[in-house]
Amino acid sequence: MDLSAFLKQHTLPPHEESLVLSDRFLGPDGQPVAFRLSGISEEESATLRQSCRRRSQDGLEPTLDRERYLRKLAAACVRFPDLRDAALQQSWGVLGEEALLGKMLTAGEFARLLEAAQRVCGFSDPEAQKQALKKASAGETAN
Repeated sequence: MDLSAFLKQHTLPPHEESLVLSDRFLGPDGQPVAFRLSGISEEESATLRQSCRRRSQDGLEPTLDRERYLRKLAAACVRFPDLRDAALQQSWGVLGEEALLGKMLTAGEFARLLEAAQRVCGFSDPEAQKQALKKASAGETAN
């Protein structure tokens, strides 16, 4: 068996995708500008999941706030525009990447962005992501 394909220097970068969410974001030439997304590592995803934990109703076992995780995932995958840019956040009157997406995108635009974020992270469909989140949450709870 040749393990060289798994060496870091032989591995391709995460999948990237450009996506025009709507015709509301126009460049100087009047053409729609695309968002650019890139997948994140499982290590980054685990950090996001951990930050989205909350106490369950019974107070015994922490649960994952899935909606919050998905908002954070979408924001983490966006490479352009730079959602951390202070001027961009200030122009929309918000602080933080997730708040910026929530303010600048319509519900449908956000849904398309989230679908693309899941795709660049390697989730083939929303159900597969749901199962992966459940599995990862169960594994982290057991630790």
